Amino acid sequence: MPSPEPSSAAAALRERLAELDDLGAAGRLLAWDQQVMMPPRGAAARGEVMATVERLAHARATDPALGALLDELAADAAQPDAGVVRVARRDHLRAVRIPEALVGEIALAAAAGQEAWLAAREARDFAVFAPALERNVALRRELAACFPELAHPYDALLDVYEPDLTTARVREVFGALREGLVGLIAAIAERPQPPELRGPFDVGAQREIALLLARGLGFEDDGWRLDEAVHPFALAIAPGDARVTARFDAASLSGLFAVLHEMGHGLYEHQVDPALARTTAGTGTSLGIHESQSRLWENLVGRSEPFWSHHYPRLQAAFPAALRDVDLAGFHRAINVVRPSPIRVHADEATYSLHIVLRFELEVALLEGTLAAADVPAAWTDGMRELLGIEVTDPLDGPLQDIHWAAGELGYFPTYAIGGIVASQLWEAIRGDLPELDAALARGDYEPLRAWLAERVHRPGRTLTPAEVLRGATGQDLDPGPLLAHLHAKYGALYGL
Repeated sequence: MPSPEPSSAAAALRERLAELDDLGAAGRLLAWDQQVMMPPRGAAARGEVMATVERLAHARATDPALGALLDELAADAAQPDAGVVRVARRDHLRAVRIPEALVGEIALAAAAGQEAWLAAREARDFAVFAPALERNVALRRELAACFPELAHPYDALLDVYEPDLTTARVREVFGALREGLVGLIAAIAERPQPPELRGPFDVGAQREIALLLARGLGFEDDGWRLDEAVHPFALAIAPGDARVTARFDAASLSGLFAVLHEMGHGLYEHQVDPALARTTAGTGTSLGIHESQSRLWENLVGRSEPFWSHHYPRLQAAFPAALRDVDLAGFHRAINVVRPSPIRVHADEATYSLHIVLRFELEVALLEGTLAAADVPAAWTDGMRELLGIEVTDPLDGPLQDIHWAAGELGYFPTYAIGGIVASQLWEAIRGDLPELDAALARGDYEPLRAWLAERVHRPGRTLTPAEVLRGATGQDLDPGPLLAHLHAKYGALYGL
């Protein structure tokens, strides 16, 4: 039977959501250009343009006529766009609580903060960035004050990125991670370490290999781009326009894993149901679920021996001087080493979550006012010493390494560790459903895995909540147990623990 014609209210809602989605796409394109192509002198003007786009989107999101449409449609539980209506109504009810002027100020501060961050990195001086961070924190306090009913001000920031997650729950989960990881990392530190891979690894050759890997995962030359950025990221501008960035370094192969990571994000957006295009539900349901996709492809697939049994001969051929005497087992061992690093994006699976624990604790302290922006470097140094046993002496290896605070994205960091947890929960389910997965990876066939993820995670977009996606795919709620079990098993075998 043909699908029923949408009601006039449903058609009117789709028209309004298409405008909102178009404004979001314009904002994403401006943000991509700012980090990839824009000359530095364009920063001030770009901030004004992005603030205007944000204000226009906010005005449309808070329009009482939109609220009336959503109320009318929400009363009809049987209408076919129920998931879209739920998401749009949630967004509307949140947006009407936030003054339009604050939205514009946040956008301006984010643009200025990113330029201050770049200047501070150039000067290797956190003090250059501290005023911008203080401004971003102050604006986030104003935003949190719009939701006084929440148990903690930080809950309002988490809700932007991970709906329904609370500060109390993050503290509980991160406490379990800390308890389960600090001892494992200490035990590994007492074991012999494998030799490091020695470059140089030509950057141009790395990019060619990265594109080869990306095309295997689903990168298509007429619908994707691979560019370079100081801080790697991925953005889906619109259907058929996915942007992936990386940072290649001749001293390591980290750029390859950055591309696998960002491809995970891109595939999520690429496989959302096309029927959700130009609605505000046609994207990932949360950043934690999003991050689960990138960490799954980067670590659970991309650091596995079956994956490299297919690709390693090509890698050896590209870098014969560096890899000629390194066999597959040695390479697999080297890319899974546990070696505490001050840099989050270079961290191994075992230490990564502790980087996030530190950032979460600092963010909460900044928002509560118990930590001043100027004191972040000292608190950072103390935290890295306590959690990972390493000293940080260069601000580029400390609080200037990430762009998130520059962009005002407080509340974002916890989703990275949530993503690692969810990835391991999904991997357990995938292993149960796809017993021949290793054989498929060994022949470079990723279609069974892509199809599983599309059906269980990607297609619903935001029409399911993060908890609904996780329960539907795994039958579980958020649980750090599978991640801790995976890490203890993996590194127990590799290090003979």
